[in-house]
Amino acid sequence: MTAEPSQMRADARENRARVLTVARELFAERGLEVPMAAIARRAGVGIATLYRRFPTKESLVMEAFAEQFAVCQGVIDDALRDPDPWRGLCTVIEKVCLLQAADRGFTAAFTASFPELHSEVRDRTWEHFAALVRRAKDSGQLRADFSPHDLTLVLMANSGLSGVPVEVATAASRRLVAYLLESFRSGTDVLPPPVPLSLDLVLS
Repeated sequence: MTAEPSQMRADARENRARVLTVARELFAERGLEVPMAAIARRAGVGIATLYRRFPTKESLVMEAFAEQFAVCQGVIDDALRDPDPWRGLCTVIEKVCLLQAADRGFTAAFTASFPELHSEVRDRTWEHFAALVRRAKDSGQLRADFSPHDLTLVLMANSGLSGVPVEVATAASRRLVAYLLESFRSGTDVLPPPVPLSLDLVLS
């Protein structure tokens, strides 16, 4: 068990904060494959110190992106409470794509195959998103052949913006998503059948 940040000495809190900042930076630059030793080096701490605070890479990823995970889940929960199912679904897709465009590291974390991430975050998020899709279809506003797996397709398309400056990426993401949402409305032409795409494919 590691101490809560509020129970740490000031220097330990500073080290922890620096490790998390560096981890977010390196995950964004190089993906989740970056070695723990590289994170420790850039943060200026010993590898033993890093592992004392974060025994596994999963625990470091979860802590580094805890706020983003909470925001993502909160967006979906708010959408489920929205009396307009179509507006709720659109809001989720827009905000998740903006998170992705602004922070590639978060996308890598969210789509990772880590068991801890999968069980605690992704399963619940996926179930709630599927519920949003059902509500929007039942309201008659979402095309009948839309699949929750199409979210992966959206994220794969949106991930192409990761190599440009954040300001450009977020503006382009808004335009891309606006185009896509128009095609998701009911009453538009029939599409080829959906493909069961795993979220692991987004950054592969």
